[in-house]
Amino acid sequence: MQDLNDLYYFHTVVSCNGFAAGARHIGVPKSTLSKRVAQLEHRLQVRLLERTTRSLRTTDVGREFYEHCHVMLAGAEAAVAVAAQSRTEPQGVVRVSCPPGMIQYMMVALLPGFLQRYPKVRIQLQVFHRPADLIEDRVDIALRGRTRIDTDGTLIVRPFGRTRLVLVMSPRLLGGGEPPRTLERLADFPTVSTAESPNGDCWELEGPNQETHRFLHQPRLFCSDLDVALASTVAGLGLAMLPKRFCWPALQSGQLLHVLPEWWSREFILHAVFMSRKGMLPSVRAFIDYLVAEVPDITADPVDTEVPGITADPVDTEVSGITADPIKPAALAGAGE
Repeated sequence: MQDLNDLYYFHTVVSCNGFAAGARHIGVPKSTLSKRVAQLEHRLQVRLLERTTRSLRTTDVGREFYEHCHVMLAGAEAAVAVAAQSRTEPQGVVRVSCPPGMIQYMMVALLPGFLQRYPKVRIQLQVFHRPADLIEDRVDIALRGRTRIDTDGTLIVRPFGRTRLVLVMSPRLLGGGEPPRTLERLADFPTVSTAESPNGDCWELEGPNQETHRFLHQPRLFCSDLDVALASTVAGLGLAMLPKRFCWPALQSGQLLHVLPEWWSREFILHAVFMSRKGMLPSVRAFIDYLVAEVPDITADPVDTEVPGITADPVDTEVSGITADPIKPAALAGAGE
């Protein structure tokens, strides 16, 4: 294998029409250039340059050799330019994983805008029913939503939003009966769950004055697809906990009722997990920054004033004292790592 530096030195000497000019151009001693070109000729066993005390010219072989060196160096410069451009302009494939449900639904609203803003970027979105392994699954960014961040210390975590789920039900489910006004009444209704395990579900609720409640139930329907869960809830198959923004149109139209609006799910921290900031491609950084900027708007809590809700009965002794305003999910715009 030839030392490519020798080809570079030879190309410089010919392009600058002399050893002295070439040495000044690239900042190396003239003696170094002369020695390296002589070594190149020795290895090739052919004379590339005809030297006199006053002139320098290429041999026929040297001229053809020079042209190939020129092509090679132009290709090397083009390769360096590609690498440099990749550090400045978002482009290429970004491999993203997300769980089914809430984050998958968010991607429907986010991806078109991101791809329009960065036309040279391509997204490969993979939906996993398990935590993605960034190395084994060849994922650049894993999106997660958890009540607490718990991940490998070698990974970087970037929060980009927070959200909660709300209790909703269809008026059809009441069948002319009384709506639930206490947490205990929830057990009187079938449920629809977005959990993946068929062995039962537990809704962890938070209410006024930092009260908590665990509601264990056996759902009539398990489905991690939010569209199916919403349609089933509207059809009256059961009580459900869904992202408020997602079911907002059904709440506005009266197809769904907001049950016990002073009670919410525990807060989910939406976050991106990735390997390292060092050497991060601009496309990956752009996608993460886009999430941080856009997610708080699409998860912001809609106003309840025009939506039918089933609140707790203030005279019921089991829920007396529930007069605090509903807990509002915090928008985490520009959150730190």
